[in-house]
Amino acid sequence: MLQCCLSFGYVLRMGQHTTPFTDFHFQRHPESYRHLKLSIEGAVARLNLDIQEGEGLREGYSLKLNSYDLGVDIELADAVQRLRFEHPEVTCVVISSAIDGCFSSGANIFMLGQSSHAWKVNFCKYTNETRLYIEDATANSGQTYIAALNGVASGGGYELPLACEKIYLIDDRRSAVSLPEVPYLGVLPGTGGITRVTDKRKVRRDLADVFMTLAEGIKGKRAKQWGLVDDVFRRSAFDDEVNARAAEIADGGRPDRVGVALKPIAPEVDERSIRYDYVTLEFSDEGRVGSLTMHVPADLPQIPSNGRELGCDWWGLKAWREFDDALLRLRFHYPQCGVVTLHTRGSAQDILAFDHTLLSRQDDWFVREVTLHIRRVLKRLDVTSKTFFALVDDGSSFAGSLMELALAADRIYALDEEGIEVQLGPVNRGVFPMGNGISRLASRFLGSPESVTELLSRDKPVASAEAEEVGLVTFAYDELDWDDEIRMAVEERASLSPDALTGMESNIRFAGPETLETKIFGRLSAWQNWIFQRDNAVGAQGALTLYGRPETARFNFDRT
Repeated sequence: MLQCCLSFGYVLRMGQHTTPFTDFHFQRHPESYRHLKLSIEGAVARLNLDIQEGEGLREGYSLKLNSYDLGVDIELADAVQRLRFEHPEVTCVVISSAIDGCFSSGANIFMLGQSSHAWKVNFCKYTNETRLYIEDATANSGQTYIAALNGVASGGGYELPLACEKIYLIDDRRSAVSLPEVPYLGVLPGTGGITRVTDKRKVRRDLADVFMTLAEGIKGKRAKQWGLVDDVFRRSAFDDEVNARAAEIADGGRPDRVGVALKPIAPEVDERSIRYDYVTLEFSDEGRVGSLTMHVPADLPQIPSNGRELGCDWWGLKAWREFDDALLRLRFHYPQCGVVTLHTRGSAQDILAFDHTLLSRQDDWFVREVTLHIRRVLKRLDVTSKTFFALVDDGSSFAGSLMELALAADRIYALDEEGIEVQLGPVNRGVFPMGNGISRLASRFLGSPESVTELLSRDKPVASAEAEEVGLVTFAYDELDWDDEIRMAVEERASLSPDALTGMESNIRFAGPETLETKIFGRLSAWQNWIFQRDNAVGAQGALTLYGRPETARFNFDRT
């Protein structure tokens, strides 16, 4: 079963593809799915993996044994998002396989072998985010995910079930769960496998050690005994048992809720810009610097008694879907763009009014889902490997929820002129927590929590100079110095090593508590970037390089 694929996130060697792939997008719809089959049966939704071997996102590999590439995961991410907005009546989602005897063999190794290091890391990051969105849907949207493993689940094919609330394995004497990356490939699971085994499922340390070095994995009752799955069922009873548990979890669903259809996001793209209705992404002549702007319209509607009447074109949803799409395009399509300035345009008072209605209507399922979506987009910003400088200038609306964009930036620059202000609001108290479980404001003032209390007590805008004094912005410059200071800051940042900046930013951004989420992304940015470029993995005699060949890997056995 491990002929061609394992977990998301492996590096074979520096691949042939060194230029960005811009001929694909991140918008999908169930009618266009190639690899997933989505069906709704009352309160239960079913997602069956039916990955087509010859339908990879790129040429040069075959997606055998339900193996993944980015195209598959884009469909999965769309399904998770779409179920939350279009099918709020659903309370249980069952993920299984259309291939008897094989749930999934993980990420396609031959695809990874022809990919650049940056592509592999971005692929892992996107996949991690999708797994976290599944857990978020279970925790916050009442859509509990269960995995029905009707066959072998190895590497990334087991990491997907690990994101589900329950895992059920067929007991047919050959189906197993495994994370065979260490013994087979000399690397680590790429999408949170280790962390979820130990921190989420709380598998005993010694058993986890055996499991992760046992290439063939663990089957049947032992998998349940060790805590790797929640239950096992013999083949003749498997479907009935899974259906019974899904019905029990669904508990009748929420038939009173009617969903909102999500229209595709279709920006205008040219060589220098990507333009959406509310978001604009522009690039410098050489493409090394980007400018990302969120626009706030002057006529934000009030929320009606039934929030879903606002539809998917409501600014609160559409603008943040556009911002999310822009972030993904930045990652995959524009690897040379290393520094991005963040801008907002509109009325700060309009944003604060929007935030007020947002918070006052959390009892409305649609309004709450929009709030949760904004939170997810901000988290994607937090882990995007670009330098972000927020620029507070004339026309800016860095207030409330849009102040979160500034607080997510690596630095905040403010023009010191009359009328240039920033303002906090109730949403900055923790409505949009980071992956570390606390607010961006609390993370910013980790050493002086009293500053958070004092700043949140203010109900008025803070002028630029004072904002610098109290720590809400990094620097405030007057009009004479503004252009030169910003130019020098951007040019200096763009001249530094992108590898060093990625590591530095990942460490700085997540001060404070460590959580399952920060562990996953911390390991992705640090351990993988190290292990996956070592000769033991990707050298001429490395385990990943020789995978699928008759030769045996040759390791340098020095511990470092």
